[in-house]
Amino acid sequence: MSNPAFASNRTIQILAKAEKEGYGILSQTCYDAHSVIGLVRAAERNRSPAILQLFPVTLAYGKGPFLQFCLNAAHQASVPIAVHLDHATNPEHIELALSLAEQGIAFDSIMVDASHAETDEENISIARPFVERAASCGVAVEVELGRLEGGEAGLRVISDAKLTDPSKASAFIDGTGAVILAPSIGNLHGSYLSPPNFRQEILKALHATFANRVPLCLHGTDELPDELFVECIKNGISKINVNSWGRDPYAKALAAGLQTKAFPDAVEEATEVFASVCDRFFKLFGSAGKA
Repeated sequence: MSNPAFASNRTIQILAKAEKEGYGILSQTCYDAHSVIGLVRAAERNRSPAILQLFPVTLAYGKGPFLQFCLNAAHQASVPIAVHLDHATNPEHIELALSLAEQGIAFDSIMVDASHAETDEENISIARPFVERAASCGVAVEVELGRLEGGEAGLRVISDAKLTDPSKASAFIDGTGAVILAPSIGNLHGSYLSPPNFRQEILKALHATFANRVPLCLHGTDELPDELFVECIKNGISKINVNSWGRDPYAKALAAGLQTKAFPDAVEEATEVFASVCDRFFKLFGSAGKA
């Protein structure tokens, strides 16, 4: 990546290698210690890099002690794993993340999500001060150009999606100072009510603009067919956010197991269910064996 300030940033190192070698990185949302252990377990046995992702509601619940646990689990793994805060929209959540970073408990990267802003200029004005403060702690920042429809896990619900305009992307990245871009290409948060229609031409244009400089992140991956994941990686996506694919079978397995099994056995079974979902994505995204 061209920004020397992030040469040693774990998220950027992981994504830069993935983009250069043409595979995708699983950025898996984790809600508790069991899912964290499941992700790390799967990454190690697949010899795959990964990103451990938290929603702001999870950070607000567990605060510094839980974040420190996640950082320990990720950074002490035998493969490269970064820790990322997804969709930080509420200033209180961003403040919590940055204040912890200033105390030495720092995410590798965070998403400062101001996509609810009416204009790109307003988005930039909201994001820029947080980006600068994060950079002073070595924390890389992801931003969203355009606006995704939908909402999940405590996020505000958006009904007026706006596709990313690739011609505005360079000015947007320069304006915010961010180093990871999440585009709106027809993707949405939550269930797709009709087959997804992703504008791959937007991805191709963004990749042509930012190749080996600004990694691209795919949001809104619930229920997507395998071939669409593969096509997006081919067209420049390197960070792929995954949530319900792992969360829902894990929660179902844990709830069922607790009815009939000893607590440790139920937890182990559910952890392995979560890990097996990660196994599949490491192979599908082409990152298995790349660590």
